[in-house]
Amino acid sequence: MRSKSQVQPSSARSSGHEETAAEARRLIRAGAHDGHTAGMAPDYVQGNLVVLPAAMAADFASYCQRNPKPCPLLAASKPGDPRLPTLGDDLDIRTDVPRYRVFRDGQAVDEPTDITSLWRDDFVAFVLGCSFSFEQTLLGDGVPLRHIAAGTNVPMYRTNIDTNPAGPFRGKMVVSMRPFRAADAIRAIQITSRFDVAHGAPVHIGDPALIGISDLGRPDEGDSVEVRDDEIPVFWACGVTPQVAIEQARPPVCITHKPGCMVITDLRSSAVAGPDD
Repeated sequence: MRSKSQVQPSSARSSGHEETAAEARRLIRAGAHDGHTAGMAPDYVQGNLVVLPAAMAADFASYCQRNPKPCPLLAASKPGDPRLPTLGDDLDIRTDVPRYRVFRDGQAVDEPTDITSLWRDDFVAFVLGCSFSFEQTLLGDGVPLRHIAAGTNVPMYRTNIDTNPAGPFRGKMVVSMRPFRAADAIRAIQITSRFDVAHGAPVHIGDPALIGISDLGRPDEGDSVEVRDDEIPVFWACGVTPQVAIEQARPPVCITHKPGCMVITDLRSSAVAGPDD
């Protein structure tokens, strides 16, 4: 199995050149990046990954349809086909994610950087929208993002919000959090409401205890960020939610992305956004 090196800045980013999705995928495929993708190829849509046996694919597709906030479906592959041409001509789901998460009977057992040796003829790959896709638009409008400034992954939390079940898939919603001053929070809500394919508007604003989060300093996934006294935590539905549903469904095998290590597509974020009212 190919081993990817520790995260290194790409020449595209360090030179000031606008990194394309294809360049980012080549970097990942070559083993030069195995960490989170926040800030990579910033003008392009990123996605969450779920790979399941075909026998469970219909139920998972129904789960996505019933839960469009955490699970906005961008594309699904044909059984056994690791390519998703609507998302990228050269995209190979087996090699183009920095780090994966392998589940067996609902338990996470490994986090490889390549799943070629695990691929099966009955696997169906689903790619779901990701909130990283709206971040460049926020930054371009002058809305600051602390995890981007710090070069860290966005914090993610399990909540007490139920999702709508489909077949064996069910469970609580996962959310990502970004802190803002009040004026920036209002603008962030306006902007992200245009991005239905990237979770859309927030699902909660303010007191985290109301959605079952006891400590913002201890995220379930990602890295913690400071929430200052003059800031409001704002929470978006997160594409890690299916990983909670996978724990409940207990498929014999399932492969996802490691949270924050996303599929980078050739879709432009500007092309999937709704109009700015």
